[in-house]
Amino acid sequence: MDAFHRKLHHIAPGLLTADTAQTGGMRRLAAISGASVGSSRLWMGQTHVAPSTASADHHHGESETAIYVVSGTPRFVFIDPEGGEEVRIEAKAGDYVYVPPFVPHREENPDPTREAVVVIARSTQEAIVVNLPGLR
Repeated sequence: MDAFHRKLHHIAPGLLTADTAQTGGMRRLAAISGASVGSSRLWMGQTHVAPSTASADHHHGESETAIYVVSGTPRFVFIDPEGGEEVRIEAKAGDYVYVPPFVPHREENPDPTREAVVVIARSTQEAIVVNLPGLR
């Protein structure tokens, strides 16, 4: 089959799968991956962080990660490479966040009543997740 005659794939919400890399304190659901659609350079899915919860510290290896905030008020925490201080990006619905490759970070949801939901796109076929004991 040539490059111009392949099929499109439709992934309805009920078809998302938790059969992907996970980090404590959050739940990842895969939509677009090598396993689901045969993608070779892209992974896309959702992350859910419960109210008053923080994820474990982690990074995504060689993947670049683009995040779109669907709902809630998630925080993204990392260490400032210039000052060495912990930085918190306060995000809200409609915001985008970029996470460079190998940067340790965590997601926090300070809201005591609402789940934070984000859509994630990564520059690798699968969700690379390296869980860490800390941000440093």
